[in-house]
Amino acid sequence: MKPALVAVCAFIVVMFCGCAALQLEYESPTVNVTSFRALPSEGVVPRFEIGLHVINPNRTSLNLQGISYGVIIEGHKILTGVANDLPTIEAYGDGYITLNASPNLLSSVRLIADLMNQPGDTVSYLIDAKLDIGSYRPRIHVREEGNFSLAAPVR
Repeated sequence: MKPALVAVCAFIVVMFCGCAALQLEYESPTVNVTSFRALPSEGVVPRFEIGLHVINPNRTSLNLQGISYGVIIEGHKILTGVANDLPTIEAYGDGYITLNASPNLLSSVRLIADLMNQPGDTVSYLIDAKLDIGSYRPRIHVREEGNFSLAAPVR
């Protein structure tokens, strides 16, 4: 057998062994929105805090590379942002991520005008987030809808 053919065959065998060593039973982590609340602001533009709870059901640590997110409040795209200072979620563990965001000023003005024209005690929201876990795994996509109270006390 020619040395070049042997080298190619050896390379293919190594590649198949390497692929077999990858976690074939990888389970997507669970991400839940645990909080969405308005924070006290120092200016005219309000600030929000978004809490996420990440559960890692796998035998390897989850090294979060980054997150991109957007928030729509009462039909207005208010918040968009990214974060890259995220914790590592240990194997079979969980962790919390807190995002602090300030809204887009023009969208906020439109939202405030709508809220003044149609006052109410609750406001609907939609949070859309993508967590990048690196390597060759797809991003984790989280989409959650809900309501929060404007009358709730801020702690």
